[in-house]
Formats: sequence, C-alpha cells, structure tokens
Amino acid sequence: MPKFDVIVLGAGAAGLMCALKAGQKGLSVLVLEKSNKPGKKILMSGGGRCNFTNQYAMPENYLSNNPHFCKSAMSQYTVWDFIAMVEKHGIPYHEKELGQLFCDRSSKDILNMLLDECDRAGVKIITACETQTVDIQDEGVGLLTDVSAFSAKNLVVATGGLSIPKMGGSGFGYQLAEQLGLDVLPKRAGLVPFIFSDSHKDLFASLSGTSVLASLTANGQTFTHQVLFTHRGLSGPAVLQISSYWDLGQPLRVDWMPDVDVGEALIKAKETSSKQALLQWLTQQWPNKLAEAWLKHQFPEVLDKSLQQLSKAQCLTLADAINRCQLKPAGTEGYRTAEVTLGGVNTDALSSKTMAVKTQPNVFFIGEVVDVTGHLGGFNFQWAWASAHATANALCLEK
Repeated sequence: MPKFDVIVLGAGAAGLMCALKAGQKGLSVLVLEKSNKPGKKILMSGGGRCNFTNQYAMPENYLSNNPHFCKSAMSQYTVWDFIAMVEKHGIPYHEKELGQLFCDRSSKDILNMLLDECDRAGVKIITACETQTVDIQDEGVGLLTDVSAFSAKNLVVATGGLSIPKMGGSGFGYQLAEQLGLDVLPKRAGLVPFIFSDSHKDLFASLSGTSVLASLTANGQTFTHQVLFTHRGLSGPAVLQISSYWDLGQPLRVDWMPDVDVGEALIKAKETSSKQALLQWLTQQWPNKLAEAWLKHQFPEVLDKSLQQLSKAQCLTLADAINRCQLKPAGTEGYRTAEVTLGGVNTDALSSKTMAVKTQPNVFFIGEVVDVTGHLGGFNFQWAWASAHATANALCLEK
C-alpha cells in the first residue's frame, strides 16, 4: 500500500493549493480527485476568466456561525500573497470592479499555475478516483478507492460542497465529518438566482436578458448592484449576494430606483413637465422594455397617462411600488447553479490556526466544506487559498 505524508481529497482550489504548499516543504503528497480532471470549478469561474481573489477581502465579507473563525487563516495568507504567485507566473490580470481580480486571458492560467507548482513540488495527482472507505486512526489514515488502497499520516478534506454537481460537487466531505462525530451545520445553496411562481414570473420572463441597478434587502442586509431578469426569475450580482442572507418564505425588499426618490421626483416632474407621459418619464430611468412591461403589469390604468393626469396619491403609490417593492420568491435555483454551499462543518470542531480537527489532529478540513462562505467577487477563492495555506503550514511544522 503506497504511504504518503499527506493525502488530499479534492483537486479544486483549496486542495491543489494545500498540496503544492505541503509539497514545497518536502512532504510526500497525494491528491485524489473523483472527477476526470482537476479544477473544474476553477475553469468555469468568473465566466471563464476566474475571479481569483478580491483586493478588499476582509472577515466581514464572510458568513459563518463563528464570524471570527476565518481571521487567523486569512492573516497567515493574504490577498497580496496570492497576487505575488500570480505575478511570479506572469499571468496578466485586471480589476473588474470593487476589488475583483480576473485573469485577462482565461481561468486556465490559474489552474495551470497550481498544477505546475504541484508538479515541481512532486505532488502526485490521481483523477477519476472514487474514495470508497476511509479508516481514520491516530497513527494514520487508510483509504480504499476504486483505483487502489492508499495510506498517509495526514488527511486533508478539500472536497468542496454540494454546489454545481456536474462540476464535482458532492456531500462526501460532510459524510467524513459525521464519521468523525463532528457537527455539520444545515446546508443550503448560496450565491444563487431566485425563482418565482406568482404573477411576477411572467413579467420577469418577458424581460429575460434585461438588467437594471437595484437595491435588495433581506435579514438586515442590503446589496446594490445589477439585477438580471431571467426566464425563471431574477439573477445578477445583487441577487446572488442577497440570496446568501435570504430565507425561504421571507419577503424580499427591492428598491428598483435606489438613486431616485420616486415620489418626490414624480411630484416635481408634474410641476415642471406636466405634459410628459408617465411612460416617457420611466424610460428616462429604466430600459424602455422594462418601463413599459412594468407599467402594464403593475398599473395598466395609468399606462397612457401624462404626469399632469396623475394625482399626488397615485404618484406616492407608484413610488411605493418602485422604491419599496415587496417580492416573495418561490425559492432559489438550488445547487444546480449555486456558486457556493452555505453551512457545512461546524468551525467549533476545528482549529482556526491550522484547520485541524481538535479531536483528530491528523485530519484537516479546508475550503468550501467548512462553514465559511464568502460574498460574490473572489472572496471564496481567497478563503480556499488561505485555509489551504494554514493547513500546509501546520503539516510542515509537524514534520
């Protein structure tokens, strides 16, 4: 049975990063990946450009039952540490917006960088390898797979979450945690589009492909960014962000014109441009298609009216419907399109410095499988790099 210092389960962002860092310190490392190739989620991320980190990554950008847990790992390996690796490999990149860093060319640049570093460090990677049983003892770990049996002194679980099953998402890491008697917090899809089943479904479907700036609020959190109408409901950056805070059955508050006090603006426009049609006024704020479809759906009785014909009460009613809209999503698109999985291995069971299981210090959980979930915009990659580095450091110190 081949014996290694470390076996890493999962060849995603966290798994490859941990493997290369451990290998660079002289440890023998084996990475086992159940998919037919490594880094599938890396390749699809950022629309194929990989939003590999965020310049402004802070603990406040993460959701966790313990909001302080991520601080240690993130202080050990910062955004600038990863950027230094990217620059060392000559990978061109740019800031898209709000600190989000993307490859100029392709996500392949980031994956190839990780694989090159693994290769130089002597890391062995086996793909299309399904782990069947894991025997965890204090003196080491034994794994039986459909390829062979392997053993190691340490096991790193970097299996990711349930999001995007076709890219390799699975619950295997959670099963291993439960096998060890660890608490696994309730899981749900995060950074995911909303779907609707009420009258808004047809409205949003008719606007599919149209986007507009809006503010979305749920559970005391507000995000202002683009909202994209889809055949099933709503997507876009603001929707993905708020989805991680929204709970099924809750109303979603939407301000469709966050930069305009609609009531005040309509009343003022009545005085200065009274002959202007309401629809024309709306098209100055929204895309024409949205303005017309929204009026037909919400207030067909005023579709052809001028501002002069609107009463003050009607202006305020329109303002409420725009600035203080209440929606009730039927749910989300679920793990099929979710970028991340919320919840996971309870951080109370792990060392925040090393990511090791407190009761089984030769087993480590890193990346998405842990109850640490970032906002949209490169934050989840930064958690993958940082948590992986923390574990690799601990493994190397141990040797």
